Amino acid sequence: MTPPSARPEWQALQQHAATIQATHLRDLFASDATRGERLTAEAAGLYLDYSKQRVTDETLGKLVALAEAVGLREQIAAMFTGATLNNTEQRAVLHVALRAPRGAVIEVDGQNVVPEVYAVLDRMAQFVDQVRSGVWRGYTGKPIRNIVNIGIGGSDLGPAMAYDALRQYSARELTLRFISNVDATDFAEAVRDLEANETLFIVASKTFTTLETMANAQTARQWLLDRLGDKEAVARHFVAVSTNAKEVAAFGIDPANMFGFWDWVGGRYSMTSAIGLSTMLALGSGSYHAMLGGFRAMDDHFRSAPFAQNLPVLMGLLAVWYTSFMGAETQAVLPYDQYLRRFPAYLQQLTMESNGKRVRRDGAAVDYETGAIYWGEPGTNGQHSFYQLIHQGTKLIPCDFIGFCHSLNPVGQHHDLLMANMFAQAEALAFGKSAEAVAASGTPAWLVPHRTFPGNRPSSTILAERLTPASLGALIALYEHSVFTQSAVWGINAFDQWGVELGKVLAAQILPELSSNSEPTLNHDSSTNSLIRRYRAAQG
Repeated sequence: MTPPSARPEWQALQQHAATIQATHLRDLFASDATRGERLTAEAAGLYLDYSKQRVTDETLGKLVALAEAVGLREQIAAMFTGATLNNTEQRAVLHVALRAPRGAVIEVDGQNVVPEVYAVLDRMAQFVDQVRSGVWRGYTGKPIRNIVNIGIGGSDLGPAMAYDALRQYSARELTLRFISNVDATDFAEAVRDLEANETLFIVASKTFTTLETMANAQTARQWLLDRLGDKEAVARHFVAVSTNAKEVAAFGIDPANMFGFWDWVGGRYSMTSAIGLSTMLALGSGSYHAMLGGFRAMDDHFRSAPFAQNLPVLMGLLAVWYTSFMGAETQAVLPYDQYLRRFPAYLQQLTMESNGKRVRRDGAAVDYETGAIYWGEPGTNGQHSFYQLIHQGTKLIPCDFIGFCHSLNPVGQHHDLLMANMFAQAEALAFGKSAEAVAASGTPAWLVPHRTFPGNRPSSTILAERLTPASLGALIALYEHSVFTQSAVWGINAFDQWGVELGKVLAAQILPELSSNSEPTLNHDSSTNSLIRRYRAAQG
């Protein structure tokens, strides 16, 4: 496998980066009156303005040439046709099959998986209709009013984010809570004000053995039994999203109420699988399928659009540009919509668990930077905390601004004020305010350096008409495929996550050492041994 850094297209970008480092966005806009209209793209209801990125037409041409040289188009086709892209686990990567049209044909090992997908979706819809209509009742005959999703990672972040994002479209008579942290506080606060006989738990674990999820599930089971007093109640208040029918039945859940998924669905790409059961319960099957339609629209665009107009490809190549050639270490995602407050947290797993890799697909070490650190907070809150560093600090932090033309809660001028701030921040980051301009405003000379904004801070703006199930689906798919584009260029596997394993193994070893009645023999490093002993002493 040829390292991307050995390709002439990569080396051309390295040389070109030195030119761009000395070029200011003020000059790029001054020399091209149409730049703000030209460097845009639109698809699936999303409008992308990347004109405030530190790139020229030459930069973009060189990035596209690199994408073509590494076979990005062929890798996209391979994903959509069920090839084994996850080479370390020998699995296909087919989250796109979860939102394919009902009549599509997508094969894994010669078998069309789309009918299986729709069989699960149809079962989910039937169950959702029963719960929402009151046909499904709890053990004492009361209808379900509370839904508690128990999962972790992809089994939690996606559904929790989607519920927050689409709360305007949800059944407000239902209360949804999400438990993921093994810290008992998470469970205690989630159920503190809930009535057991009106509460349905969804236990989301593919193997039904995930340590944190099953610890919380067992606590939930005991909480229910303490209040309802009969093991038969479990079957009316628990359902499972899993593939392990034996363990599900042993827990007390009727396997008929188990919703499965497949090993070609990675956890962080699973929110449109049965993992989305809580989302469908909140939204209803109609709005849920509208969300799938948004995913599908972006999937189709990614698969077919020329790279120069392809939103996920453009965003992915820009991420490669800043991470591998311009020295940026982080990427800020700044949604100007309170409903998207969990979106940056969702992206943290999607991006960093996917592309936080130090070896290529062939096992050779990379000799370039991969996997930026993603973070963010909704506007305008972030403006009063970390924007100071982005504007006047020493770090290069590319930003994604996300906004909507129409508010779902129009009140007075609130939305105009919100969007004015978003547009203003992107403008201020790009163009700043020179020392000369600051001085001309009457600022004392000693204060001028403090009030100077260097500008040349890059950003993209993503704009949609309004936040809907469809636009959310398109937005998530946009970032999914941007992540894939980055991994294809870097030659890494975006679909395994071995980095989460070692800590799990060590935790399983340490757990009995913390609770042993006799003094355990400790074979860790001196720091860990000392911490364990101190903890045991505090426990008495």
